[in-house]
Amino acid sequence: MTTAQTIAAFVPYLRRYARALCGTQTAGDAYVAATLEALVADPSPLRAGPSPKVALYKAFTGVWNTIAANSDEPQAPGSMTKANIPALEIMTPLPRQAFLLTAMEGFSAADAGEILGVSKDDVEALVAEAGREMGTHIATDVLIIEDEPMIAIDLESVVEGLGHRVTTVARTHNEALDAVKGATPGLILADIQLADGSSGLDAVNDLLQQFNVPVIFITAYPERLLTGERPEPAFLLTKPYNPAMLSAVISQALFFERRAGKQAA
Repeated sequence: MTTAQTIAAFVPYLRRYARALCGTQTAGDAYVAATLEALVADPSPLRAGPSPKVALYKAFTGVWNTIAANSDEPQAPGSMTKANIPALEIMTPLPRQAFLLTAMEGFSAADAGEILGVSKDDVEALVAEAGREMGTHIATDVLIIEDEPMIAIDLESVVEGLGHRVTTVARTHNEALDAVKGATPGLILADIQLADGSSGLDAVNDLLQQFNVPVIFITAYPERLLTGERPEPAFLLTKPYNPAMLSAVISQALFFERRAGKQAA
């Protein structure tokens, strides 16, 4: 079996993880591309871990750690430099990596430890630290664009449990546009396919012409939006999801939004 065949099924999910770490599709996909290039040149790391998926994520972590966040001349693989990786100045700390690996990517603490080069106990401590960090986020208003009532109720419950306020649950493109006439949300959760056959992607694109806020897309088929071949979401929630996964993605979206606000101030 070739290197490409061994890891092909895991690459879309590595893109999801990388984009969540970096805050943008462009930066995340650049790290993934560098990881794949390194593995094509030397596939031996794929045989070193407990599974090809763990080995792939571990190889990604190695590439991630080669970038010196505060260096004027980072030792970046390929063409990656500060100029074309905007998230370089706000690289996600280890607790967030541990949290995303376990909550969003579904790795066990032991496998996450293998990926990060730390012990299982260290991972559990890092995840707890990330949870404390998430509690520091300022509460924001959230617009939910979702046509399935039970999913909408579940999303609303989790979002409010995190301390945020749901302003509107919109079921269609037009309802989403109407929802922001009175106030601008601080975060949008959007399904891809809506009740009237309209697109959540189109609704969000129309909304983002009016204001700029972080958006998390919800889909049962994440691999369709993680090809790296076109403009795609930076933050993606996979159906079915659990509260920890939702918390992880919301945390990252607001983390980067807050850091961007501080840099602009």
